[in-house]
Amino acid sequence: MKKIGKTLIAMAMVSLLFGCGGQQQETAESEQFVVGMECSYAPFNWQTSQESETTVSLGNAGYADGYDVQIAKRIADDLGKELVIKKISWDGLSVALESGEIDAIIAGMTANETREEGIDFTTPYYDSEGMIMIVRKDGEEAKFTDIQQFSGKNVVGQKGTNYDDVIDQIKGVHHATAKATYPEMVVALQQGDVDGITAEMAVAEGVVSANKDLTIVHFDEGKGFECDTTVSIGLKEGTRDSEFFKQVQASLDKITPEERKQLMTEAVNRQPAGE
Repeated sequence: MKKIGKTLIAMAMVSLLFGCGGQQQETAESEQFVVGMECSYAPFNWQTSQESETTVSLGNAGYADGYDVQIAKRIADDLGKELVIKKISWDGLSVALESGEIDAIIAGMTANETREEGIDFTTPYYDSEGMIMIVRKDGEEAKFTDIQQFSGKNVVGQKGTNYDDVIDQIKGVHHATAKATYPEMVVALQQGDVDGITAEMAVAEGVVSANKDLTIVHFDEGKGFECDTTVSIGLKEGTRDSEFFKQVQASLDKITPEERKQLMTEAVNRQPAGE
């Protein structure tokens, strides 16, 4: 019985190993490149009812557009695959990746130690070069130049993101309960529930462009947040040495820094009002 048990265990381990390799092979050979994103984080990604040359269908839910969509399209085209976008909540993205529901996360996600425990990331595909703050234009906060001036103020970020994590760098801040989506943060600011919302510059430019009552706070050198604002593509854990990971990275590498900047500028200018 012991020998039989050991044999069965060994066979099971071999089966698991080959099964995992088979799944990676299947992903590389698939005719589709399935990407997950929130579709509510403009200018990186948003949902729209209007079809255009920059959008990708979400089925009955309309269309997806934004910087992340354009990066995904470039990679899918280079891989010779059909791009499929799936709208998934931020908290559900890593689960969808692990389960195989999606092949990649392209959703303005920053690679950090916690996420890297369950996701393999490519090199960054964009860098917002710093975290800033969005405030009401008619408030005293609009003249602030140091994050510590927000001590005693109500500041909110997005749940599970750097936007929320960095708030505690402000001594004495009233750290409001994080919001599930970025549009909710904007509404909270406009309604006076909070005094500031954290943002990357690319996001902030789009928000203030669509909301004339808001403005961006630029902090003096050395007086701002300490934060990594690069974003990377997330692929399934354990696939870094796989053919598929290398293909995606190679496709990403073909998009020049100038092209990436231009795609972001176009996304900021194109995003719908209110996003």
